[in-house]
Amino acid sequence: MDAMNATAESLSEPHEPHWISRSAFQIVSILFFCTQGALLFALNHGWIWLAVPLVLVISHLMHGFLIGFHEASHGMLRKSRWFNDLEGIFLGAFSLTSFTLFRVVHQTHHAHLASERDEEMWPLVQTRCPRWARRVAAFLELTAGLVFTPFIFMRAFLCKNSPVRSKRVRRRIWAEIALSVVLWASILGAVAYWDVWNYFLWMYFAPAYLAANLQSWRKYIEHVGMTGSTVNSATRSVVSRSWLGRIVAFTLLHEPFHGVHHQRAGLTHAELPSRVADLTPRAPNEPGPFLSYSRAFLHLIRSLADPRAGAQWLGQTSRAAEGRG
Repeated sequence: MDAMNATAESLSEPHEPHWISRSAFQIVSILFFCTQGALLFALNHGWIWLAVPLVLVISHLMHGFLIGFHEASHGMLRKSRWFNDLEGIFLGAFSLTSFTLFRVVHQTHHAHLASERDEEMWPLVQTRCPRWARRVAAFLELTAGLVFTPFIFMRAFLCKNSPVRSKRVRRRIWAEIALSVVLWASILGAVAYWDVWNYFLWMYFAPAYLAANLQSWRKYIEHVGMTGSTVNSATRSVVSRSWLGRIVAFTLLHEPFHGVHHQRAGLTHAELPSRVADLTPRAPNEPGPFLSYSRAFLHLIRSLADPRAGAQWLGQTSRAAEGRG
């Protein structure tokens, strides 16, 4: 075991997930509403010293909701397909992204991981995109993810070679966008009518803004700077043994086991830890799972000066070296 990573065998989990693990989304939802109640109480009493840490907790739980949205796109958030999609549409409306659009674009991420056809990683997978443009995109995604992430998906929907080709699917996406517009017009109208902007900013906007950025940082930790041609060499996974790391993984629906998810997309989030052996390096450029997000973050940081992802960049680097020679 080296200083940064661990062997997958040393981090093996029991095969059968506990019922608590299977109930992660429900527990995150309960914690969210309880924390929102505490935040409302703090705001009513003017306790800003308590409101600030509560907003940070809520932003983390909202991040968990975004991963629940991702689970729904795989049809694995609820056993009922109808209930699964309904909750996905609801979560998508509050995250400013059509559920159906996310599902289609996310399929390109799994089918063409970190290749130029991976629409979710645009423009970091595009070798023809100049470095300054990728830097700007990375800056916007990591600091204004609440608006830039929906932009990435809308771009995939409206671009000339959109992966969304079915007219029926496109009509459904437009319907979901219309629903989101009506929902937000109603919410903002109610907030303005009762003049509760202070509550709106504290209880939704601030934590949602932070949650969207956390989502972007997690996405970058998972893939940016990884230029391998296999799942494990194109993905960073985090498998922590500390109690805090386990809580983070639980509240993020085990998304830190990201390489397992890409290898076995049909598994529910609770089953991912049982397949941690899949993260065992089998090639020289495959890292083992990182022991913490902080270590994976440090591994990412060195890549942000030239943000990119995918094995196609190796060919570009080789050609550039030959040109300099």
